Amino acid sequence: MLNFRLLADYLTLCKPKVIMVMLVTTWVGMHLATQTFVPWRIFIFGTLGIALAGSSAAVINHLVDRHIDLKMIRTAQRPLANKRISVYNALLFAIILGIGGLLILTFLVNPLTAFLTFTTILGYAVVYTLFLKRRTPQNIVIGGAAGAMPPLLGWTAVTGELSAFAWLLVLIIFTWTPPHFWALAIYRKDDYQKANIPMLPITHGIGFTKLYMVLYTILLFLSTLLPYAMNMSGPFYLVCAIILGSLFLIQTLVLYRVDSPALAGKTFGFSITYLLLLFSALLIDHYIAIPSRRIFE
Repeated sequence: MLNFRLLADYLTLCKPKVIMVMLVTTWVGMHLATQTFVPWRIFIFGTLGIALAGSSAAVINHLVDRHIDLKMIRTAQRPLANKRISVYNALLFAIILGIGGLLILTFLVNPLTAFLTFTTILGYAVVYTLFLKRRTPQNIVIGGAAGAMPPLLGWTAVTGELSAFAWLLVLIIFTWTPPHFWALAIYRKDDYQKANIPMLPITHGIGFTKLYMVLYTILLFLSTLLPYAMNMSGPFYLVCAIILGSLFLIQTLVLYRVDSPALAGKTFGFSITYLLLLFSALLIDHYIAIPSRRIFE
C-alpha cells in the first residue's frame, strides 16, 4: 500500500515550485533557440533530464541545510529537519535523481547540456549551499549564477552549442535573483538570524538591503531591454518588459520607503510572478509578434 505522506515528503525534497519556475525559463530558452518548434524528443527528454537534475540539487540543499532548517519557522517542518526521511535515503534519492537526469541529457539530448547541468548542480548544491550561504552576505549574488542557468540549458538542448543570446537570458535571471531573494531575507530576517546565516539584512541592515534591491531592480530593468536592443525580440516583448519592470521598480521603491516585513513578503511573491510573465512575454513575442528578426538570419 502506498504511503502518500512519504511520497509527499520526497516530493517536498525536490522543491517542486522552484523546479516549475526553473522549467518555465528552460522552455523559453528551448523555444527561442529555434525558428520553428522544439522537436518533441528534445522537449520531453530535455525537460525530464533537467527537472531530475534540478530536483537532485534541491534534495542536496535539504541535506546540507537540515540542521539550520530546524531553527527557522519557514523550514522547520521539512522532511529531513523533522527526520521523517533519513539522511541515507535522501542521499540515495539525490544520487538516483542526479545520475538519471544526467544520463538522459547525455544520451538523449546532448553532452554539452549534460555537462552544463552538472556544473549547475555543483554550483547550487555545493558552492552556494555548502560554502557561500554560510560565509558571505553576497551569497545570493554569487550563487545566483547557478540559478540563472536554466534558459541556457534549454537553448543548448536544442542547438547543442552556446550563444550570446542564451547568455542574455541568464543575465536577466542573474540580476533578478538578488532583489527577489533579499525580499524574502527581509521578510524572514529573524529566521536567518536564528540560523546564523549572514544574509544582507542581518550584516548590513534592512535599509541598506532595500537600497540595493532598488539598484538591482534598475539593473534588471535595463537588462530586460537588451533582447529588443539586440533584435532578439520585438515590440510586444518590449512593451511587456517596460510595464513589468516599472511595476517591479515601483514595488521596491515603496518597500524602500515603508518599514513593513509583510510588504517584503508580498514583494517576494510579486518577483516570481514578474519573472514568469516576463519570460512568457518573450515566448509569445517569439511566435506571434513581429516576425522580422535578424537573430536567426
